[in-house]
Amino acid sequence: MPKFLDLYAGAGGLSEGFIRERYSPIAHVEMDEAACYTLKTRIAYHWLKEQNRLAEYADYLSGKIKRSELYALIPEHKLSSVVNKEISHETLPDIFAKIDHELNGEKLDLIVGGPPCQAYSLVGRSRDKNGMRGDKRNYLFVNYAEFLKRYKPKHFVFENVLGLLSAKAEDGELYFDKMRTLFKEVGYETEYQVLSADEHGVLQNRKRIILIGKRGKKTGFYPSISTSTAVYTVNDLFHGLPTLKAGEGSIRPCRIKKGSSEYLFQSGIRNNDLPVTMHIARPHTEQDLEIYRIAVQKWDGSSERLNYNDLPERLKTHKNRRSFTDRFKVVAANLSASHTVVAHISKDGHYYIHPDINQNRSLTPREAARIQTFPDDYFFESVSEKTGRTAAFKQIGNAVPPLMSYVIAREVKRIL
Repeated sequence: MPKFLDLYAGAGGLSEGFIRERYSPIAHVEMDEAACYTLKTRIAYHWLKEQNRLAEYADYLSGKIKRSELYALIPEHKLSSVVNKEISHETLPDIFAKIDHELNGEKLDLIVGGPPCQAYSLVGRSRDKNGMRGDKRNYLFVNYAEFLKRYKPKHFVFENVLGLLSAKAEDGELYFDKMRTLFKEVGYETEYQVLSADEHGVLQNRKRIILIGKRGKKTGFYPSISTSTAVYTVNDLFHGLPTLKAGEGSIRPCRIKKGSSEYLFQSGIRNNDLPVTMHIARPHTEQDLEIYRIAVQKWDGSSERLNYNDLPERLKTHKNRRSFTDRFKVVAANLSASHTVVAHISKDGHYYIHPDINQNRSLTPREAARIQTFPDDYFFESVSEKTGRTAAFKQIGNAVPPLMSYVIAREVKRIL
């Protein structure tokens, strides 16, 4: 069973796909405290599943036991493999010591993960007055290379946004070229492709750079990752979930309707063994709800997106009328893929309007998680034991879709 380390792990979307393909996680390193609780809860799920004790996990999802009581059921070394630290020059010694302890002298086969993408994303650069130049996040790959130097895995998988291909440093050189040069200096040839999630079973238009490194000087190692044509629509993702109005729902289990889309089971999203949680809708102002209705009506009537400038004047409260004119957007149920789920969904739901005009609201965390192909039994935590929508949305939007990760893990396993 290949052993891997997950850096900048987030809520564990990338890790989940590798675990599904029977890789063994040695440690997860993540700076966000809420995401670390999510990682620990997922570790609890996997361990209890191995022990045929999922009833205890179901008790947690149902609110019968607290998070602290759930964690008390799990071996301490399992939970302590989640390292809640920012990766920096100052923290590297402590992180290395923790990983060394977890490895206990064994070899690491693989490192996965990609640094936070804000510094490289086109949107992030457009919103920053300096175009993200001088931002320390531009050089997180330098710390990534330190892990390669220390643990010398056979391969590594580095994921990031398309903006990385065009982001330039102060000297005019592309950051992407800088990092590939550095990886070569520490002993790794690298090859990459731009993969689109909708070509690998995910009902979402999400394009990402997947760079794979191989220790040594050989090239031509990038695996052939097969594509698939979608035969489902986004509507399949919403099957079984109860209808909600704005402000309705609960973090705790919802009553799933009878009958479900075949896609939910094929993709690994749905199972009948555990309850479905986090189907809770945001409250919205009457003004926003009116705009949502207009946006859905426009899509249903003519398959056209709402342009903010076409709204009645009384509904236009934003001063910026030139950019982000598609800030109100319906997740179209009749398409084979939704638009990309990003972390901004934690700010408001305007870009993720539910396609059912009768529900008249934005997506719930569970619906967003399904678009990202997280299993229905995946629970997203917050810092306190009182789980909130905002922390969940942020983790979901920042994640790699587990199904896409699984496809990558399967092909990487063939070249290990």
